[in-house]
Amino acid sequence: MSRWLRAVTDWVATKKGMWWTLALWLAAIGALAALAPNVKQYEASSIETVPKEAQSMVAQAKVDRYFQADDGIPAIFVFRSEKEPVSKDALQRLLMQIQQQHQEAIEKLVPVASLPPQAAASFFAKDGKTVVVPVTYKGSLESKEIEALNKDIRQLVNNKSAMKLYITGPAGIAADTLALFSRADVVLLLSTVGLILVLLIVIYRSPLLALIPLVVAGMVYGVVGQLLGLLGRGGLVISKQTVSIMSILLFAAVTDYSLFIFSRYREELKRHEDKWEAMRQAMRETGLPVLFSGGTVLAAMLVLFFAKLGDYRNFAPTFALAMAVIMIASVTLIPALFTLFGRKAFWPNIPRVGENKARGRRTLWETVARFVAAKPRLTVAVIGALLVVLASHSPFLRYEYDLIKSFPQDMPSRQGYELLEKHFAKGELAPTTVLYEGKEALSPQQLARLQDELGKQPLVSEVRPAGTADDGRVVSFTLTFRENPYEAKTLDALERIIERKETILNESGFDGRLYFAGETAAKVDERALNHRDTAVIVSLETVLIFLLLFALTKSVKRSLYMIGTILVSFASALGLGIWLADGLFDINAVSDRVPIYAFVFLVALGIDYNIILVSRFQEEWRTHSVKGAVERAVAHTGGVISSAGLILAATFAVLMTQPVQLLFVFGFLVAIGILLDTFLIRGMLLPGLIVWLEKERTERPQPGNG
Repeated sequence: MSRWLRAVTDWVATKKGMWWTLALWLAAIGALAALAPNVKQYEASSIETVPKEAQSMVAQAKVDRYFQADDGIPAIFVFRSEKEPVSKDALQRLLMQIQQQHQEAIEKLVPVASLPPQAAASFFAKDGKTVVVPVTYKGSLESKEIEALNKDIRQLVNNKSAMKLYITGPAGIAADTLALFSRADVVLLLSTVGLILVLLIVIYRSPLLALIPLVVAGMVYGVVGQLLGLLGRGGLVISKQTVSIMSILLFAAVTDYSLFIFSRYREELKRHEDKWEAMRQAMRETGLPVLFSGGTVLAAMLVLFFAKLGDYRNFAPTFALAMAVIMIASVTLIPALFTLFGRKAFWPNIPRVGENKARGRRTLWETVARFVAAKPRLTVAVIGALLVVLASHSPFLRYEYDLIKSFPQDMPSRQGYELLEKHFAKGELAPTTVLYEGKEALSPQQLARLQDELGKQPLVSEVRPAGTADDGRVVSFTLTFRENPYEAKTLDALERIIERKETILNESGFDGRLYFAGETAAKVDERALNHRDTAVIVSLETVLIFLLLFALTKSVKRSLYMIGTILVSFASALGLGIWLADGLFDINAVSDRVPIYAFVFLVALGIDYNIILVSRFQEEWRTHSVKGAVERAVAHTGGVISSAGLILAATFAVLMTQPVQLLFVFGFLVAIGILLDTFLIRGMLLPGLIVWLEKERTERPQPGNG
């Protein structure tokens, strides 16, 4: 262990150091509570995903510049009458009342009922029972104000008519998302705390052992929340989704590190009467592995800074800050609290000096350890083959790019969206704006030729002129596709058009440039950037964690097979997870964010258990053979790592209570991956590889030598 870390943990494990540690933590919590704002004040329901330099964002900036788009917030009112067609007169009166009562919030409302019949027809479904009304809210409205406004307008419609109103579009989705996460956050936190408490009591049958990790997690959560509030005040945009996942990570990681420390503390209490000396010895062996475990997670989160997509980059500062505080707590607050209670923390199973485990039946992990040590190649072959079979299903993963489809089916904005999808042309859900910027004004014949050329492109349904600017040098078109603008085949079609844009202009004889803006264009950019981010994040994280493992083990070979087992574990979890999600929950397509979210967490958290096992192996290897060291390492760490894995998996499974499919699938995949890692990777595959690949030496190696 490095000198500075040993100095810290040795000091914490003294009476004076313990009290000072607890006092400093309480003082920090009190000061931050008094001086720093809470992160809840700065949470956003959505963040800017695509960077400004992306093609779609450049195009949108040009559209806004030339055509002076307003700064309002678009909303789409979808009126639905189940029994008879909507009366235009009744609808007109209703729209007038809505505008009069909320004129301070509504910037623009299209009076579809009073338009000429030919113009109004496009806003009415063929059966006349569904009507769409474009609305623009004032751009100054906050999400909570929009939520209240939508509620008031729906109430007005319910009181004045027999129709139902569904508010969708950006304003409707933002308000519904805020309401969803506001309710879900409380459920998530309470479920996480309750589940961890129950599992700890059931597994360890000790009330204090169950409460101490939760007390630590609560104190860390308080510090992290206030520090994030300071970052929010400084301008950091923090998404609600990020904070939700961060809370799971925080409670799971704190519980894990608490279990590792108290497990070793219990061993030392059987060797030392003095509780201070027992903790000092426990932290000398577990302090560095626990710190390295936290470091791998921290490193994984810092790698997200190299992403281009805002979703990933938003994780980096939030999660990195949380892990930094957790790492500090793991070598200060956790040992201080356990030392405070000493042997009483283990009541009613209080450890005594000289207490030996009664001989008789071996424990499960002793049996597993002996089998693996005796037949390492068979173990590696069987477990490896099983993991490869599970991983073979991962290439069948299908992606869903329509975000609103991941929300609950009874969410009003989704219901309105699906009514539009059902009763109107699919392409009208999100038309694409095509902007031509040339050096000279276009003649009517040239305009028609360009319009015709765009209309010939794959899957294009219609192209309509939308306006001219800059003395005819700039022309805007509205392009609609035949299929849903969020489906993969539509994205493929627009991507091909964008790739061929110069050819389109050259073949038509134009000297200018084409730009594509809108939802579909943004999704094309998102998809391309996601592919880029996946390659960058997977590569950098793998290399960085390998370097951290090498710093711990001082062995290239050991670091390689440790990171290799984790990568195989991720592929297996992904394959098994998507197969089960389809079979059990009828989820056959997921957000393209899911694999990278799962990778970051499974690699970072999964390597924790390998670090704990290998650290114990290196400790035992000082005085035992390779086989003997593996047997003892698996036997000593098996129980605590299995318990930690079960609790960690259950904690992430709590995300399955969330109303968003992305979080549901993410939590499910991570839970499966952690269970695979806990029992197959850490329990059998990695020990088998150690026995197989590590060579006996005539001179007993020192700790950390490969």
